[in-house]
Parts: sequence; C-alpha cells; structure tokens
Amino acid sequence: MNKKIQTAKFVVADLLSAAIAWSIFFFLRKSAELQAMNDTLQIVLNDTKFYTGIIVIPLFWLFLYLLSGSYHNIYRKARMRELGQTLLITIIGVVIIFFALILDDVIKTYRDYYHLFINLLLLHFLITVTFRLILTSRNLHKLRHRIIGFNTIIVGSNGNAISIYNEIESQPKSSFNRFVGFVHAVEYPSYKLEQFIPNLGHFSNLQHLITELKIEEVIIATERSEQRTIEQIIAEIEDTNVLIKVIPDMQDFLLGTVKTTSIYQTPLIQVSFDFMPPWQLSLKRFLDVVLSIIAIVVLSPVYLFCTIGVKLSSKGPVFYTQERVGISGKKFMIPKFRSMITGAETDTPMLSSKDDIRVTPFGRMMRKTRLDEIPQFLTVLKGEMSLVGPRPERQYFIDQIAKRAPHYRLLLKVKPGITSWGQVKYGYAENVDQMIERLKFDILYLENMSLAMDIKIMAYTLLTVMKGSGQ
Repeated sequence: MNKKIQTAKFVVADLLSAAIAWSIFFFLRKSAELQAMNDTLQIVLNDTKFYTGIIVIPLFWLFLYLLSGSYHNIYRKARMRELGQTLLITIIGVVIIFFALILDDVIKTYRDYYHLFINLLLLHFLITVTFRLILTSRNLHKLRHRIIGFNTIIVGSNGNAISIYNEIESQPKSSFNRFVGFVHAVEYPSYKLEQFIPNLGHFSNLQHLITELKIEEVIIATERSEQRTIEQIIAEIEDTNVLIKVIPDMQDFLLGTVKTTSIYQTPLIQVSFDFMPPWQLSLKRFLDVVLSIIAIVVLSPVYLFCTIGVKLSSKGPVFYTQERVGISGKKFMIPKFRSMITGAETDTPMLSSKDDIRVTPFGRMMRKTRLDEIPQFLTVLKGEMSLVGPRPERQYFIDQIAKRAPHYRLLLKVKPGITSWGQVKYGYAENVDQMIERLKFDILYLENMSLAMDIKIMAYTLLTVMKGSGQ
C-alpha cells in the first residue's frame, strides 16, 4: 500500500472540491446581485477576485485539513467518522470565510447573509464529502476483499494464536490483516501456528522485523502461562509506529483502562499510543512556534544579560551544547547558557548535584530561575523540541534507565520539551534513581497529554522562574 499516493489523492480531491464549491458559490452571489444569468457569467469570468479565490480558498481549506489531521492514517478512515469530521471542519471553515470575505457583501436584507452562509456550507460540504466518500469506499472495498491489507505479525505460537488466526482468516470479509508470520514468546520444541504461517523467531527480533517487513499491526496472542511476557513484548515495540492489539482478560474490560475494538467476532484490546488527537498536535506545534517567537523577542534583554553574566563569571564560551535523544530516538544538539566551568565533563557523562562545585555562582542563579534553558526556544522553532514535553536525556543515561524501567522508551514517542511535568514536580535529577522517580510524572503526562495540561505546566514553570525555586 502506497500511503503517499493515497494521501495525494485526498489532497487533490479536497483542493478540487474547494475550487468547484467556491466557483459555484461565487457565481450564485453575483447572479443574486445582477439577476441575469448571461451578464453574471461574463462578469464572473472577467473578475480577478474570482481567480484569486480559486487559488487562495482551496489553500485555506488545505491548511485547515492539515491542522485537523484529516490526512492521518488514510487507509484507516471510516465512512461515518469521515462524514462527521468533514461536517465539523466545514462549519469552522465557512464561519472563518464568511467573516473574512462575505460579511461586507452588498445585501438587501440580513436574511441574505443566512442564505449565503447556508449556500456555501452546503456546497462545500456536499462536494467535499462526495469525493472523500468515493475514495474512502474504494479503499474499504480493497481492504474488505483482501486486495490490500496491513502487514501483521502474531506474537504467540499455540492455542490462542491459532484461534485468533483462524477467526480472522475465516471471516467472509477481510478484517484488513495480512499475516506475514509469527514470533514466539517462549521456546518450545514445536509451534502449532507454524503449519499456517512462517515462524519469524523470538519476539526480541520484533523491532528488526517491523522495519524489514513493513509491519503495521502486531497482535499479541500469548498463552495464559506466557502472560508475564506481555509487558516485555509491548516494551520492545512501543517506540515503533505499529498498531498493537492484545487478547483481553475480563479484568481488562471491567477496568476500562484501554481502548477496545473488535475484528468482527474477535474482540481485541487496542493499545493506543496516540496521546493527542491530530488537530491538537497541529495546534500544539502552532503554539510552539508562535510562543517561541514571542519569547525570543520579549526575552532579548534577558539573553543579553545572561550572555554578559556568563562571560564575566568564568572563562569559556557563552553557550554549552550537548547531544540529546529526541522523538523516535533521533539525536539533536540542545543549547544552554553555560552554567558550569569549562571542561566540567570530559569522558564519562555526569549529572549535576545540589552542591556541585562545577556550577558557577552565576550559573547557580540561572539554574534556579531556569534562565540557562531559554536558548532552547530556537530548538523549538527548528522542530526538535516542544515547549512542553518530557526532558530529553543523553543516550548514556537512557540505556541505564531502560534496563530498570523499559517503559521509559514511551517518552521517545513525543517531542521532548523545555519544561515538563517531571521537571516542575521534581526538578533536576542528580542520579539514575531520581531519573526513574521523575519518570512516573512524565508517563503521567503522556496519559493526560492535552493543550490544557501544557498550559498548566507552563504556568507552574513560570511560577518557578518568578520564585527562583528551581533546583
């Protein structure tokens, strides 16, 4: 399945729909004014605003769709959900266009405003949703009839795995899974599932297999005696982009701790790592950029103050850069105002402590007020960090943390931040034990990740800066 081509089809369809809807609407507006069809057509074709609108309006809609995450998981779109989302975005978009472009139209009565609004709303929605439903229906037809499917690996090798495999494969219409093989959780002399699909080895090879075979779903169907391995299995693949599904126990349904879905008669628990809806992620990035630009401008005197302070407090460069690990394990350089003496760390990475003699007096003041972190607004603009997110760590410490707390790798599914819940609640960690203690707050942030939570964390961070109570 070529997701890029399919996404391009939706983009082209949306641009075309917006252009057609705006063209018809523009003609109807002019005909209402002139009340003569022939004259209206000639005037419309000679109007430069008509051609400007055909270019600008579709681009506006495209921006709105990107912001709302309309092109996220193209092959997993459902028709009813697509209908509802399109209607909601159309209402928002038409309201914006109405107040920006139409409110100054020449009208006879205020009732004309309602007619214009409803006309544009219906035109755009009906044309857009028609194109989208055609594309979505074609995709669903291919998925249901096994023309295309999501490459899937089963984790498990005996009774439960065979049961899941047979139920999914025996459905009259496909449940979208295309099984490429299975991995076993425990070593056995033989594996019952091997008579149906290839044995791809132990689950510890999952990361490699997911990349090599372009796996999109993993179904965990281990035996009751192998249940203790589920946490290890999820830890092995939680930093990938695959969809994870697990055979549930009754307790899972009663607790309601995970999102449930079903593959026809086979109920499975879907382990979701989509911490925020796509539209919130887009808005979060937008706020990151806007607030970072504002912060850089407003704090320019503070940048100058810190530059002079660092330069006068000790010999060496003003800025200190260090390699950190960001989203999806990508490494980047994080900048800070230098708060320690030059050469404070040579070979083995070291964490600072409360009474660290390497910290300069001016550096201690910056750390208490978090001023050493403000150069990172530039890193946020580059897209390597966010304003709020788990603090990025060095690979050296990540390796140590992951041995004792494998779920640390969940933090690599989101962008690291200048400030975090763990940073606000715990401050700087002095050793790996404290890093693991702080980890629970970062995991809690992922479970409650939202724009409202980001605003609260930023507010508490600002309070820490004002009080100078940082560690």
